[in-house]
Amino acid sequence: MPLIHSTDPDFRVCQISFDTLLTIQLEAEERGWATRWSSVDALRNQVREGAVVLQSLMREERGGAVRAYRCLVLFSTADDRGVGGIATIDLDPARLESLERIDRDPDVRRALARIFSLATGGITMVSKE
Repeated sequence: MPLIHSTDPDFRVCQISFDTLLTIQLEAEERGWATRWSSVDALRNQVREGAVVLQSLMREERGGAVRAYRCLVLFSTADDRGVGGIATIDLDPARLESLERIDRDPDVRRALARIFSLATGGITMVSKE
């Protein structure tokens, strides 16, 4: 699966609702895609209801066409600790295309790509010296 760079035409960052994430999860289950939560209940146990942010990360190509996009999902965890989580989920290309983008400005796109890069590496609260 080739990585998608912030300069690629199919790079996108979208803010989606919890209900849209549930729909994406159900579509992934129906298609038998492995990159998803094990169930809707598992998703509900880990992800707090509310908006989540999704970024295209990789594309799966078959026969010269994109079969699926692997995306990062940045969310608030369902526990009461106030922490965030990041996970991956596969999306149908038409679904990704239908989501409203929040990264149309090049400077915003670069900033959001950097935020996702830091989140995948792990973010720690640091006390200033």
